[in-house]
Amino acid sequence: MQFPESWLRSFVNPDIDSDALSHQLTMAGLEVEEVGPVAPPFEQIVVAHIKEISAHPDADKLRVCQVDDGSGDLLQVVCGAPNAAAGLTVPFARIGAKLPDGMKIGKAKMRGVESFGMLCSARELGLSEDHSGLLELDSGLSAGQSIRETLSLDDTVFTLKLTPNRADCLSILGVAREVAALSGAVMTPTQTEPVAVSINDRLAVEVKAPDLCGRFAGRVIRGVNAKAKTPDWMRARLERCGQRSISALVDISNYVMLELGRPTHVFDLAKVNEGLTVRWAQEGEQLELLNGQTVTLQSDVGVISSGNELESLAGIMGGEASAVTLDTTDIYLEGAFWWPEAIMGRARRFKFSSEASHRFERGVDFANIPQDLERMTQLILEICGGQAGPLDDQIINLPERPVVALRVDRCRRVLGIDVSEQEIGEIFTRLNLPYQLENGVFKVSPPSYRFDLTIEEDLIEEVARIYGFERIPDLVPVAPAMMTMPAETLKGPHALRAVMASRDYQEVINFSFVEEGWETNYCANSNPIRLLNPIASQLAVMRSSLIGGLLANIVHNANRKQSRVRVFELGRVFERDDSVEEGDLVVQGVRQPQRLAAAAWGPAMPEQWGVPDKPVDFYDIKNDLEALLGSRANELVCEAAVHPALHPGRSARLLLGGTPIGWLGEVHPQWVQQLELARAPVVFEVDVEAISYVNLPAPTEISRQPVVIRDLAIWVDQGVSYQGLLDTLKQSIVSDAKLKIVKDIRLFDVWRDKNADGASAQTSLALRFWLQDPVVTLDDQQVEDCMKVLLAALVDQHGVRQRA
Repeated sequence: MQFPESWLRSFVNPDIDSDALSHQLTMAGLEVEEVGPVAPPFEQIVVAHIKEISAHPDADKLRVCQVDDGSGDLLQVVCGAPNAAAGLTVPFARIGAKLPDGMKIGKAKMRGVESFGMLCSARELGLSEDHSGLLELDSGLSAGQSIRETLSLDDTVFTLKLTPNRADCLSILGVAREVAALSGAVMTPTQTEPVAVSINDRLAVEVKAPDLCGRFAGRVIRGVNAKAKTPDWMRARLERCGQRSISALVDISNYVMLELGRPTHVFDLAKVNEGLTVRWAQEGEQLELLNGQTVTLQSDVGVISSGNELESLAGIMGGEASAVTLDTTDIYLEGAFWWPEAIMGRARRFKFSSEASHRFERGVDFANIPQDLERMTQLILEICGGQAGPLDDQIINLPERPVVALRVDRCRRVLGIDVSEQEIGEIFTRLNLPYQLENGVFKVSPPSYRFDLTIEEDLIEEVARIYGFERIPDLVPVAPAMMTMPAETLKGPHALRAVMASRDYQEVINFSFVEEGWETNYCANSNPIRLLNPIASQLAVMRSSLIGGLLANIVHNANRKQSRVRVFELGRVFERDDSVEEGDLVVQGVRQPQRLAAAAWGPAMPEQWGVPDKPVDFYDIKNDLEALLGSRANELVCEAAVHPALHPGRSARLLLGGTPIGWLGEVHPQWVQQLELARAPVVFEVDVEAISYVNLPAPTEISRQPVVIRDLAIWVDQGVSYQGLLDTLKQSIVSDAKLKIVKDIRLFDVWRDKNADGASAQTSLALRFWLQDPVVTLDDQQVEDCMKVLLAALVDQHGVRQRA
């Protein structure tokens, strides 16, 4: 909100300067965003009268003026302004004057005619952008008066940045109430007596929507002169508040809105054929507004109609059909209380905003409507003349203002200061908040203009604001500051991201709401969690997997000629689950675990001369996953299983320490074809909580004895998995103390006979064993005995046979 300081001080005038007033308002929560002079600095510019005017002898567009600047002699000034005329009162820059742009006025000769000064437009004085002609002043001003003093150009303009809850301060009266409460200065608002009623004309008004309009008041005024000139003092105040002067009737309406916070509307009575009806719009009705926009209405938009014709968009903007013009003689003046819930968002729906809707959707005083209309009527009769009819006031459905309780003890705890009951009572008195004090509890009745006072915390804020935030001491916390050290076994999200980045993956952040087809195709989820108000029709459900977003990232890059993509995402997914494990985020039966997913597509390595070009495969990504797991990589088990998003023969369920943690595999050929990709991406998705804990490093002594390496080649049936063989070997080592010398086992060769019958075909696996004793050197007999025991375990459990 923007306003001149002089207007505010006409209501309340504290004994402080502009800077102190600005600081006081800011510290009370009414942030002063900008403070500046009404006009930029300039010197020796005075009021002057043009006495005579004649044509320039050598220029068609120039004229020679004889100007009285109050010095006693007429000065000759050459001027090119189109409105220059004898009898005009205008600003005059004398010789030696300095303009806002720094130009200094001197004696000049224009096309052979001497000019002793300069007649000025509003833009040349920095008052506005209008440079269509000279700035016309009141003809009653005396020549030689300083322009700065005459037009009060040393006034200061304040710009407040108000929070949405302080609608009561969207007026000079509201800000003045705050200043009076903060400074203790006496407030002297404008006193308005009811105008004399000289006619009995009324306009019938029917309110059919009590949930739209709670109070409606209005009166008929006949015989107004709409062509009357807006007084200079009113026009100046409007302009300094950022309002453009339009006509007397419109200017008066805007003036009352800025002064008292009361948006009103003026109807041309001749254009209102019948009485007015306040109602909700019918679906599809159209209305042409004052801004020239024609809007199509829905049933939740309030209107004022006359018969079958719409006249106004209730609480937002008037209609063109009943707008006042310079030919208007009879008017109907309207002021109403519109429920904030009925106005909120309606103007934005039609892609515009208005001063009225800005106030009504935040809450406007419903108690002073008749007094405010009397003030507006008074100004209309003074400026435009006319005869006023009786004021009709219908009270339909006003808000209830329940008492709000403030516990003194709680106020002290929240603010951290020992504020007394007497101080709190004085603050409420200064704020004009009626209260009763009972047993340490203030029971406050919020006034009709304070829609922001509804709970105890609101009153605590009021106490803090008026008491002064600067008076609240900075106290060092008395509790000891305990440093919490993260567990050494915890690998947080930043560490996980660092590992993925080190593996040549780039992090992406995708929307949590996705296409429903992704849930159906990639997750076999026929009942996803739906959004009530999606930002786009295709993003209508919450994701239960990160895979769909990563595949979309790959497609996006592939379409832009990228040949290699490696991306990962760490984020939450959303699953229906009423029984939620501890540690997961839960909202209304929805489980929101964190997942980490990665996808790779294209060559396994960037193109270079030293490494052959090879497409990324299952084992490349498994290697990246093992790097992510760190010291727990040896606990990872890949178990053959089917996932709707993955290739049935090239995917696996991931187990960590026997607990399922996610999936790894190539994307299913069906989805690869649907995505129009040349080759299949490889993806994994794991639970973040499961991989966030690592084993604490344990020191072990390094053996000084040599390592013995032995190979074992075996034939196994097609149905036997390598993981099963490995589990058998590890179990044997654990159960037999003689086998503790086996330090590592690795598969180094796989061979199948392509010509063998499928039913009887076997696979040859070559295993390499590393054996070492921590104390003594192993002899051949120990090694052979160990290998025989391991082979016997494989034969017994899986029916293998040693390959010759």
